[in-house]
Amino acid sequence: MSAESEKLFDEISKLSTEQRNPASVNIDKQSTEEILRIINDEDKKIASAIEKEIPYITKAVDVIVDAIKNGGRLLYFGAGTSGRLGVVDASECPPTFGAPYDLIVGYIAGGNEAMFRAQEGAEDFEENGAVDVLKAKVTDKDVICGIAASRRTPYVIGAIKKAKEIGAKTLYITATPRDGFNIKEVDIAICPNVGPEVVMGSTRMKSGTAQKMVLNMLTTTTFVRLGKTYENMMVDLQQTNKKLVERSKKIVMTITNVDYKTATEYLEKSKGHVKSALVMIKTNCTYEEAQIRLEKASGFVRKAIEV
Repeated sequence: MSAESEKLFDEISKLSTEQRNPASVNIDKQSTEEILRIINDEDKKIASAIEKEIPYITKAVDVIVDAIKNGGRLLYFGAGTSGRLGVVDASECPPTFGAPYDLIVGYIAGGNEAMFRAQEGAEDFEENGAVDVLKAKVTDKDVICGIAASRRTPYVIGAIKKAKEIGAKTLYITATPRDGFNIKEVDIAICPNVGPEVVMGSTRMKSGTAQKMVLNMLTTTTFVRLGKTYENMMVDLQQTNKKLVERSKKIVMTITNVDYKTATEYLEKSKGHVKSALVMIKTNCTYEEAQIRLEKASGFVRKAIEV
């Protein structure tokens, strides 16, 4: 074994995600239901691990909101499961919140092919992450979020280091304990410690679930703070399919108490823009007036109605 391999072996062996889980040691002798209950019992621990990280998630959201208000973006960099989760979260923001497609973007080691087939070797080099940061044309206005269950993935570390050099704000989501966090350059670390996986080292399980939950919290809270909801309803969704067209009508009907036909008519008048339709109905104004109200209210429907 080379010195480099031995060092990597020791480093990985110490990670909490690489330990054996006492609860699942005999999983290969269990019945189907028993295996499922073991997995379910372990999954119950994830929310409490994330709860402890809320102060750090709060700081991260505030940084993201501030960046977006000032012309910046949120960019995810990850490998394997972590990278795929970042890409998925980013891809869901435009249809859900009407966000521009280049506002939240996910990058995965190995490129687009890695979304569908593992490109394991692509994560082993810091320079790959640095190159992707440069390709993304990162500036000091952006927020770069590294995602790695083990916290040690070279691709992610390389991306964070390069982003820091450029002057971007940096976040890091990992499923290992905060103590011993070895990337001092990162501005905010989010570290839900979910403990050993049911299947040793299979970080697509609890670690992946924890990362997905944190990503949901980051982007959902960010867009609520940016006026993309009215009460708890998405009012900036894009009507990109039939389901979303009907959901838009339901939202308008729920908030304004109009019937289906009226909601449909106002959505047609507002060119499919739910926010405008709401303001038009609530204030009995024209589409053009609704646009002015929303602009003055920075996109917040509540404020636009009260203007």
